[in-house]
Amino acid sequence: MSGLAGVAVMTAGEKLEQALTGRPGSFVPARALLTLLGRAPGDGEQPPVWNHLMHWGTGAMVGGLRGVWAVTGIRGPVANTWHTVVRLAVDQTIENATGVGAPPTSWPVLEQAVDVVHKAVHATVTGTVADRWISPALRSSRGRTSL
Repeated sequence: MSGLAGVAVMTAGEKLEQALTGRPGSFVPARALLTLLGRAPGDGEQPPVWNHLMHWGTGAMVGGLRGVWAVTGIRGPVANTWHTVVRLAVDQTIENATGVGAPPTSWPVLEQAVDVVHKAVHATVTGTVADRWISPALRSSRGRTSL
């Protein structure tokens, strides 16, 4: 649930950003999902339904991890920052492992920044919802160090 809230806000932010900057939408998520399903989409394919399935499905899946963190006491802004990295890593791993994405280090710096900001929005909204909705019922009582 929290991951879907994060995707909803991230998607609205992406649409607003695209309207302001003129940046076109990416259909790499759709092509990655189709590739995972055994299809071989061309670079020109722009299937919006598949794009939404991948976009929302990935957000929900990674949001589930953030829910697990919330219940185990991994919460707040630091957890949201870690979650941003996880969301970026999941997307890039899938897109590059399927061969449909370009490594982010090859992107223009502004495009990298835009992606990080959108994923940070997802992580922050997801984390805020998870932390408010899920109590830290399984919090560790081992102390304050990992030693």
